Amino acid sequence: MEQILGALILIWLIVALVATHWPVAWIFGSSMLACYLLGLIDTQSLLDKASNEGVLTLVLLLLVSVGLERLPWLTALSQRIVVPSLGGSVLRLSTITLLFSALVNNTAVVATLAGVVRKNRHHAASQLLLPLSYAAILGGTLTLIGTSTNLIVSSFLQDATGTGLNFFAFLPVALPAAVAGITALWLFRRRLPINGSSLVPIAEYLIEAEVQSNSKLIGNSIQANGLRDLGDLFLVELVRGDVVLSPVAPTQRIAAGDKLIFSGDVTRVGALERFHGLKLFALEAGLLSANMTEVVIMPNAAIVGQTIKENRFRARFDAAVVGLKRDGARLSGKLGAIRLQAGDSLMLAAGPDFAQRSNLSKNFLIIDQEIDSSSLPLTKSIFLSVSLVAVILLSAFEFLSLLKGLAFVLASMLVLGVVSGSDLRRRFPFEMWLTIISALTISQALANTGLIQEFSHTIGPALTNVPTYLAVVMVYLLTLLLTELMTNNAAAALMFPVAYSLALTIGVDPMPLIMAVAFGASASFITPFGYATNLMIQNLGGYKRIDYWRYGWPISLIYSAVVLCLIPLAFPL
Repeated sequence: MEQILGALILIWLIVALVATHWPVAWIFGSSMLACYLLGLIDTQSLLDKASNEGVLTLVLLLLVSVGLERLPWLTALSQRIVVPSLGGSVLRLSTITLLFSALVNNTAVVATLAGVVRKNRHHAASQLLLPLSYAAILGGTLTLIGTSTNLIVSSFLQDATGTGLNFFAFLPVALPAAVAGITALWLFRRRLPINGSSLVPIAEYLIEAEVQSNSKLIGNSIQANGLRDLGDLFLVELVRGDVVLSPVAPTQRIAAGDKLIFSGDVTRVGALERFHGLKLFALEAGLLSANMTEVVIMPNAAIVGQTIKENRFRARFDAAVVGLKRDGARLSGKLGAIRLQAGDSLMLAAGPDFAQRSNLSKNFLIIDQEIDSSSLPLTKSIFLSVSLVAVILLSAFEFLSLLKGLAFVLASMLVLGVVSGSDLRRRFPFEMWLTIISALTISQALANTGLIQEFSHTIGPALTNVPTYLAVVMVYLLTLLLTELMTNNAAAALMFPVAYSLALTIGVDPMPLIMAVAFGASASFITPFGYATNLMIQNLGGYKRIDYWRYGWPISLIYSAVVLCLIPLAFPL
């Protein structure tokens, strides 16, 4: 019975990850809770997973990154990245991003450089943002702390064997693969789309206006009210109660409470103010004259999955949502009822306190660079940089555990005032922590039921004659496929137990298969969904899904070929 329950939980987990858009942390968390409530794992084992050294190291690293994001070095270099030559710009941007992403959270690197890329005067942003994201992915594979994927794999290995991965364990494979990847980014630069370099995307923003009860528009047709001839704004829908009318006929008469849905140049919304009794969604009188600020919703933002009304947007950020844009999907209906997703672009009318709100960096990538956290003073920046390098070197040569080193750096940040306790509470990576401990717990629960052993005994005879290298290739390709279908972290958490059990079943060293999981989970080059940085730049560059495929498939092919050639050399089969 326990094996049947374990199998049902596993099936639910895989189906939910692949077939739904539910939050990954929620899916893993609910599966862990089911294992616990059904008695497949005890309380002490669950607590042991929550305090796994690799998991704690990952949490500390992400908290340290809150302070590292304020280091001025990347910002100083960013002003010299873009040059008149597209090839030179791609090469400079990719190389600098690669190096910084090896040591700093790569989403922070992309967030820092994205604004500079958008505002450059030489090239369309769409010609540089994809190389920026892909270089951040490549750089993250170089070290243990470069990407959360590597730390997740190390956490699983720590749990299984008692020993995690060395700081530079990935480098023999990752460095040549990254060099090949950067070369491919440069060689295939002509495949990059030219979507225009406007700072404010013109098309596909969703803008909502409501007809007030005293409006003079009531009773007149769309044509008579002049709502069809607005230049850069186009009336695409009329929402009346639960009924959506689209397309909107010129003869359609306006009623009180109607929601008029426009798309187009969001900077032209002021033209709607001339219509009597027409109120823009969430805007109070006079706020439209405030500065318009464009933001992109970050992965794992607190507002993801909620509607604008549910998350009390105006009170939380002192800003009103004027327009919403989401590439890859046609938005429909009332603006306030749309559930926000990572990567959505919002056009905000910002209030006077918006720039001072402390929760902006957790939720948004802000395109307006004037609204940004200030860089650290030079002395603090030098101390923090030297401390981080010292911790990395001491950890790499096993003189100091990475966990203790990161704890020292974080404590130093608190003492120096680089970060505050409220900063750390706000940026605590709860979703990622929950995902990892849930995956570790589920894996242990399945082992407790004997399901993994039963599976191994069943397929063992069939796998005894499978060449080890073929097993490595299969694990890598399956992990790569899952990464593109879900996310890199979910793919790594799901595939590690499979790879480790497969290695034990066929009687080989697990390291080649473990590395296949690590590199496969970071090889997200052909969809926007597998990696956080790909989602971040989707709307910024005006990309369609085909753009990722067109530019990314040769990158993925070259990167995968190098990885699969080097894994058996660096980690003998």
